[in-house]
Amino acid sequence: MSAPACPGCQASRPLDFTFSMAFQPIVDSRAGRVWGYEALVRGEAGEGAFQVLSRVSDEQKYRFDQACRVKAIELAAQLFPRPDLHLSINFLPNAVYEPSACLRATLAAARKYSFPLESIMFEFTESEQMTDIAHLQRIIEEYRRMGFITALDDFGAGFAGLGLLAEFQPDLIKIDMKLVRDVDRSHPRQAILSAILYVARELGITVLAEGIETEAEFGALKAAGVSLFQGYYFARPAFEALPPVTVGCDVAAPRDTVTAIA
Repeated sequence: MSAPACPGCQASRPLDFTFSMAFQPIVDSRAGRVWGYEALVRGEAGEGAFQVLSRVSDEQKYRFDQACRVKAIELAAQLFPRPDLHLSINFLPNAVYEPSACLRATLAAARKYSFPLESIMFEFTESEQMTDIAHLQRIIEEYRRMGFITALDDFGAGFAGLGLLAEFQPDLIKIDMKLVRDVDRSHPRQAILSAILYVARELGITVLAEGIETEAEFGALKAAGVSLFQGYYFARPAFEALPPVTVGCDVAAPRDTVTAIA
């Protein structure tokens, strides 16, 4: 039996603005190639995310969340040169009314554009206060059941920290850039990251370091055991395109993994 339509989406006010996406690569240093791309909301002319998000009213957040997923999948299906590349999509847990119902648009878009479900990763941010942990657990369970990857974004800078991992374990955590910045010369940051990496290994969670800006940050985290990276050191987001990846050390990426299809 198909999932019922989401009442939140049905009652949501239609969007009165348009938007698009930019893409920023996630690099796998061990494999020496691009692992995937995060889709980042932008205005139709490439305006920043804030200008778009500031126009989303409370009555539109359900519909906007759904529209973002569809737009990200549509563009990724056009741009991705390899079928094994992952697409990372941000979502707001508090904007999900009922997990299975709110996946209808995502599943329909994946079918329409022949995009594999196992290549889609959903990120939720720790900086959004979780008012209903049980609801978030249901979302994670349903998304995993459907074959999606789940990720906790901005880890270490939000409301709950390690407490969230005691309740449920996403497939991946993204270390917040505040912990990454100058980690090569900050003993407190090194100690905190070492503890996070230990916990992640014990729980079977993959760690991604975001916000990498220097070769020294990249080198320190790679030496500590991190293999997935994201940040301006590799590439800035590109509007409706896949940016060339500036790589350092031994992170070499074949040309077809970093160039948008014309």
